[in-house]
Amino acid sequence: MKNKEAKNKLVAVVRIRGRVNVRGSITETLKRLNLKRVSNCTIIKATDSYMGMLNKCSNYVAYGEIDPETLGKLLENRAKKQIPFKSKEVFESKYDSEEFKELLPFRLHPPTHGYKSTKLGFAQGGSLGYMGKDINKLINRMI
Repeated sequence: MKNKEAKNKLVAVVRIRGRVNVRGSITETLKRLNLKRVSNCTIIKATDSYMGMLNKCSNYVAYGEIDPETLGKLLENRAKKQIPFKSKEVFESKYDSEEFKELLPFRLHPPTHGYKSTKLGFAQGGSLGYMGKDINKLINRMI
């Protein structure tokens, strides 16, 4: 993902690989992204620092731009408590960020029909790394 086109977009990040045999620096990065378990999903705003973190741990997560419909389904079905805002407000940044951070991470099911591969990147036919708009298909299979 190029930084110019990703500025101030919302990015969904899903952890795919587990905790065994992971370097300490990558474990720390995943904790800072609030992805402590497999099938956890978090929503972040694409900034330079977050994009660097995603590049570092791209062998353990899938990420891409989320659309409002998928975010609405996530908030409706997987939020830990009732929310006073809608997905459109999240996209327009008209919400209380502290209340939104309390909802994260979303705990998802494993995807229906499984992952393509948990060892290959998306460009090689797997499920890891930058997926672009295809992350919405993965999340919909996991809701």
